[in-house]
Amino acid sequence: MSTAQKLQRLADSLPPSDRMPLVFLGHGSPMNALEDTPYSRAWTKLGKSLPRPQAILVVSAHWMTHGTTLVDVSALPRTIHDFYGFPQPLYEMKYPAHGAPELAREVVSLLASHHAEEDDRWGLDHGAWTVLNFLYPEADVPVFQVSIDMTRDLPEHLEIGRTLSALRDRGVLILGSGNVVHNLRAMRMGGRPQDFAVEFDTLFADRLEARDFGKLSDRAGLGRLLTMAHPSIDHYLPALTIAGASDARDELTFMTDRIDLGSVAMRSFVFHGSKTAAA
Repeated sequence: MSTAQKLQRLADSLPPSDRMPLVFLGHGSPMNALEDTPYSRAWTKLGKSLPRPQAILVVSAHWMTHGTTLVDVSALPRTIHDFYGFPQPLYEMKYPAHGAPELAREVVSLLASHHAEEDDRWGLDHGAWTVLNFLYPEADVPVFQVSIDMTRDLPEHLEIGRTLSALRDRGVLILGSGNVVHNLRAMRMGGRPQDFAVEFDTLFADRLEARDFGKLSDRAGLGRLLTMAHPSIDHYLPALTIAGASDARDELTFMTDRIDLGSVAMRSFVFHGSKTAAA
């Protein structure tokens, strides 16, 4: 089945909608789920402004795979507490949303060229539920995750976004969760932002606004600055996927453009789509 046929089958399975926004959130510490912070307040405000989707597809930094792109097809995705040494109330938090198995299986087919496979063992990691808890606190929108294949170079994650972009016209909110800068080795408790963190965060925002995604996915061109900002690239890849799903008609807005702990960029951004209803 061709990509066009897969897209048509997907279109037939979901009613058309206004073009949904794209959201990338810098999620930072899991404690943002428990505490009243500038970030949790911003996520709550954003959630009140977003249209109600038919489903949410999440690309989180915390579901890393190698050689395949997995799609969670579980009917009741479990809440994963994938962190250590935090207060007990954080481990007691749940996000009891339903999954979207039928849609998730369509996404597996759509991403076949990216070695996509079904998975029913994952659920919602803290990159997903800690922010969804503020965006849609009633957990009443079906949600499922798509993994990041760490063996694929940066441009392929843009391409995955381009492939997924068709979902926007069928009521699906695509949510990326990671951090534009994420170097835990260089954290400074209460310290000022480190120069490399400010430099990479500023470069990212400038190139994103210019729609220069080629620059943002040029590993060699970004060079040592990328390595300093991301000793491991996992928290950067969801931002590329969200960028790849955007187009020239989208309006870009930034949120929470701070550097936390010296080396974790909390920058978030939203691509707002056209408000004209799909045919």
